[in-house]
Amino acid sequence: MAQTENFVQGLLLDDDPGSVPLSGVTFVVVDLETTGGAPAKPDGSNGCGITEIGAVKVRGGEELGVLGTLVNPGEAIPPFITVLTGITEAMLAPAPPIEEVLPAFLEFIRGAVLVAHNAPYDVGFLKAACARHGYDWPNPKVLDTAALARRALTRDEVPNRKLGTLAAFFRTPTQPTHRALDDARATVDVLHGLFDRLGSHNVSTLGEAIEFAKAVTPTQRRKKHLAEGLPKVPGVYVFRAADDRPLYVGTSVDIATRVRSYFTAAEKRARMSEMLNAAVRVEAIECAHGLEAEVRELRLIAAHSPPYNRRSKFPDRVVWLKLTTEPYPRLSMVRALADDGGTYLGPFSSKRAAELAAAGVYDAIPIRQCGHKLSVRIPMPACALAELGKCPAPCEHRITVDDYDALAAAPFRTAVTGDPGPLITALMARIDTLSTAQRYEEAAVLRGRMAAVLRALIRMQRLTGITALAELVAARPHPGGGWDLAIVRHGRLAAAGVSPPRVHPRPTIETLRLTAETVLPGPGPTPAATAEETERILAWVERPETRLVEMTDGWASPVQGAARFGELLARAEGAYSANNSAVRS
Repeated sequence: MAQTENFVQGLLLDDDPGSVPLSGVTFVVVDLETTGGAPAKPDGSNGCGITEIGAVKVRGGEELGVLGTLVNPGEAIPPFITVLTGITEAMLAPAPPIEEVLPAFLEFIRGAVLVAHNAPYDVGFLKAACARHGYDWPNPKVLDTAALARRALTRDEVPNRKLGTLAAFFRTPTQPTHRALDDARATVDVLHGLFDRLGSHNVSTLGEAIEFAKAVTPTQRRKKHLAEGLPKVPGVYVFRAADDRPLYVGTSVDIATRVRSYFTAAEKRARMSEMLNAAVRVEAIECAHGLEAEVRELRLIAAHSPPYNRRSKFPDRVVWLKLTTEPYPRLSMVRALADDGGTYLGPFSSKRAAELAAAGVYDAIPIRQCGHKLSVRIPMPACALAELGKCPAPCEHRITVDDYDALAAAPFRTAVTGDPGPLITALMARIDTLSTAQRYEEAAVLRGRMAAVLRALIRMQRLTGITALAELVAARPHPGGGWDLAIVRHGRLAAAGVSPPRVHPRPTIETLRLTAETVLPGPGPTPAATAEETERILAWVERPETRLVEMTDGWASPVQGAARFGELLARAEGAYSANNSAVRS
């Protein structure tokens, strides 16, 4: 029967410690006497040893067992320790060494929560002893009565959190005497006195007690009820203010566990503390699987721009580089795509990123950089770039429309839709020339521009490949059996679901298809969704465990496309990061 209780207790603690009532938890309250100082290292050097172990096992206020023994530390006892504890070398001479005591002690604490006053000290000695003598430390959950007292009692009630002070405050039957078993029994009584106090703080479970002992802010403690009753399923959670405004949107494969983490000591972000202070409720939106949750999160953030979400707040604020359709085309920075025959590269998350890529294009091919609308009949004066040989001067009609197109515009169109090889080759040649001339800083600048161009080309061609598909059906094994299903139309998640275990997924797919969102095609690589949403879908679909069930057309990328330069991009980005780190240091 005892073994069954321990087994169930272990399951409860491992599965969800926050749900175990304190009255149902088995605690082992331990106290050590030592030779002083810090524990010995695994090789036995530069440290002190254990001289006595006292442990009391309790549950629901009832004592279940006691373990107490002197321990021979294998070293001399400092006189001040003898004066403090009354333990002499003569008393320890016949006592067993720690390696003989540890097996019984580890069995005694198995399946229980360890309690100690100033627990890091006692636990540190026990872990060091296990490491030194080859025993695996079971890593039990630990509750520190000193930490609990710091949170539950005020300075007006107790001047300090020493065990003797707390024992006197709670009028414990056993007073500490600097002997292990007496101090362990006193700690038991202090623990029960603290538990009575925890009720007024709405702390009734083991998980709540462990978190209460940590440095949780008053706001987290006051608002932790917001995490109650949430489902343990994949989905999106929304913290809402008193006027129902979304304050923060997040996603998780386990909504309940993730939201609870905002009310623990692990959450240290100042912005989140401010957000929790304003929140009055948490809304949970259950999703079929993780991909749907990620997509819903992105859409909610885009729709509401919650003040405490920093990323993905303005997905529509993107920039494109457009090759115009003039007789002498130029690069223009625009905010939106249009079906106007222009060639677009992007999307870029910022104007600065677009400017960096544009500079890389100018370094590779002689596209004019002026913003004038040129006439094929009336010439205009050339700028300094023509004199420097960086522009073929179409403004002065030094080059025909057809020759300009072949020299400057066509390579850009080809790079965007197919092979960027000529453009990248030109950039690499310039980088090599600068490096040979030992103009390393200029070469590094050019390398950064090349990386910006390559990054944009690879991203755009990947997006274009999947958004060209009218419909794609993909499946991934569900953790509980069955399949996670996704229907993607023109790069947008149109439907998501899970087929039941041991049932063919076809009926579920057909049901999802009938209820899926209608998505119309459009121009560019992001016709129906944000680039971030389509990239989340790509990451999900490209995983090895994902299976492509159906698609309306072939999913393809250019044979000589930008993806073949992926390794070059990785090297360029790595060199750029290393260079920036060197500059900062």
